[in-house]
Amino acid sequence: MINWLQDWYKNQCNDEWEHDYGITIGTLDNPGWDVKIDLIGTSLEGFEIPITTNEISDDDWITYRIENNTFIAAGDPGKLEKIILIFKQLFEAI
Repeated sequence: MINWLQDWYKNQCNDEWEHDYGITIGTLDNPGWDVKIDLIGTSLEGFEIPITTNEISDDDWITYRIENNTFIAAGDPGKLEKIILIFKQLFEAI
């Protein structure tokens, strides 16, 4: 999934997009991952997806949405790969 995300990012870079947009991967204090991917100038620009949450327990959860031209996701410490997979599936579905 990391290789796919790297390739996706590289394909968006056109000497303009990367100056204003990008990908942010951070951590949360509960603990978990926080991922934001800018969608301006991509095939997902303009799409909205309501928040989807799958919370099995305090240690097993993931949530994601697309709003304001941003893919926004968070998940427990074991969910970074799953977050990227969800983004990949959304991107490839368009």
